[in-house]
Amino acid sequence: MSPNQAKPENSPHILVLGMGGTIAGLAPNPGDQPLRYEAGQVEVKSLLTHIESAVPEGVKLVSQQVANINSRNLTEALLSDLGEVVRASLANPAVLGLVITHGTDTIEETGIFLQLTCGNYAQILGKRVILTGAMLPSNAPQADGPSNLLDAIRWASTPLENCPGGIYAVMDGRGCMAMDLAKRHGSALNAPIQASPSSSVGLINPSWLWGVKAKEAAWKEDLPIPKGDEWPWVEILTSHAGARSETIALWLNSQVKGLVLAGSGMGGFHDAWRDTLVTAVKKGVALVRTTRTGAGATLTDIPEKDLDGCLASGTLSGPRARIALQLALNAEKQAQLAGKSLTWQDFFARIAVLPEIR
Repeated sequence: MSPNQAKPENSPHILVLGMGGTIAGLAPNPGDQPLRYEAGQVEVKSLLTHIESAVPEGVKLVSQQVANINSRNLTEALLSDLGEVVRASLANPAVLGLVITHGTDTIEETGIFLQLTCGNYAQILGKRVILTGAMLPSNAPQADGPSNLLDAIRWASTPLENCPGGIYAVMDGRGCMAMDLAKRHGSALNAPIQASPSSSVGLINPSWLWGVKAKEAAWKEDLPIPKGDEWPWVEILTSHAGARSETIALWLNSQVKGLVLAGSGMGGFHDAWRDTLVTAVKKGVALVRTTRTGAGATLTDIPEKDLDGCLASGTLSGPRARIALQLALNAEKQAQLAGKSLTWQDFFARIAVLPEIR
């Protein structure tokens, strides 16, 4: 049976899902520096042909193309599609684990989405979902995609005693929890996990593993996956020198349901925003604040008391806090339809207080 077949089979296998990205990209002139290329050009089954001779003995691979895009163009509807495929695949007894090839530009959004909607399910079933990608297109000299893909397949197929089931990511020989991904460099080969708590793929650090288990133990209930056209509208706004109240006021005339405030330092926003943000809360707009610095935690009532109706994001970056807020708002809606008096704050608080891996 070919490891690159497009249709799932009944015998035990690792399912490799393709989403596109640089790992599936092609450069018209691979020797050029700097390198120009187009992402999302090669199908995932073709990517597997380059590594099939190195796949561990006895590991069967099945591929499925979910999308083939430049990940900067990732949509909420595609996230919903991916989430449904992942949940259905986890439920399939023949699927031993999953690998997802993904563009690095938005891999952190997909990482937090899968953790919050599928993380507990993967843990209960004892299966790993591994996100991976590349910083160089598939035909570039010394392309990093093949080694990253092979590492992801090896990790997805290793015994559970080495690392529990859950949602992870692999890049440049390092692994991390997918919800800790944050692309903080434009070109480094380890850009998505450069500043994330991580461990060597080949030799997992015991202290890192302890942190993983603590974080997974605290995440006990997955949030519902929104339908493709039912994602709440949430935007990210960055505080800066000379910020104006009109920045917030303009959004109050829209149908926006939430705002993530990427503040300076420890997540503080310009005083010019305060009065209009109070008005936003009164209009029912959900507010979450994070830091624009790219690292560190945003803590409740630090360095000053939070505005009523605004929650701190913990260690979540702006892009991850946005996905988390969207899922919390959707969970509130679903809870109300079920007659439960839970709010988006209840759901978001569960996310923001997850233990930090150090």
